[in-house]
Amino acid sequence: MVAQVAVSHNSADKRTEGWLLVHSPVPVSCVFLSYLLIMWIGPRLMAHRQPVNIRALLIAYYLAMVCLSAYTFYEFTASSWLAGYNLLCQTVDYSESPLALRMANACWWFYLSQVIELSDTIFIILWKRNSQLTFLHVYHHGCMIFNWWARVKYVAGGQSFLSGLINSLVHMLMYLYYGLAALGPHMHKQLRWKRCLTFMQLLQFFIVTAHAAYSLYIDCDFPLSMNMLVLCYALSLTALFTKFCLQNYLSNKNKKI
Repeated sequence: MVAQVAVSHNSADKRTEGWLLVHSPVPVSCVFLSYLLIMWIGPRLMAHRQPVNIRALLIAYYLAMVCLSAYTFYEFTASSWLAGYNLLCQTVDYSESPLALRMANACWWFYLSQVIELSDTIFIILWKRNSQLTFLHVYHHGCMIFNWWARVKYVAGGQSFLSGLINSLVHMLMYLYYGLAALGPHMHKQLRWKRCLTFMQLLQFFIVTAHAAYSLYIDCDFPLSMNMLVLCYALSLTALFTKFCLQNYLSNKNKKI
């Protein structure tokens, strides 16, 4: 049996130790607690106010997120291709080689993008779209930042790259859709692929679940605890997104007669 590396303080990736929001879980935990505080206070402050007109800000934000997602997608793809990554089982290269550092850097930028995406919730509150503040929304955003903090802290590369690559592609398309929708009602008739985006998100969770499960099955030389973390998280999102799809797209009560 391949020896599994236990994730502990001693096994932290020395290359990423001094990078922003990586050294300790305290900063990202403070970010998340602030996020929860905004979630609690925001809707109450906006309860008797009109929605804030943030259309221009939203368009700029969505454009920036499209660019950032495109960048991380490219970096994950290029780094894994040039390094000859095995899609089914890839160990972490902890060396200081240019390609290993490039992959670690891609992981960090993706992690940072997940922190930035917490802004989605602030915009929802200002726009008074509180129906979108679901458990799935908060769970997904909250878990992603801690999930990727752990990956950048301990395993910046290897198996970690695949879910980041797929998610970057999905988010690039998702923020493109949001950006076009934010241009105004005249664009809405042209945007008929929202359902496709939802099913793309669901598909990515199926892929990540299968990938993590297969890694465990073949005893891939990758930290067991990280593979289990990814598998459990992917399974939970698969269940939640499946429920969302059934309720919003496939249930009889939502079908047009």
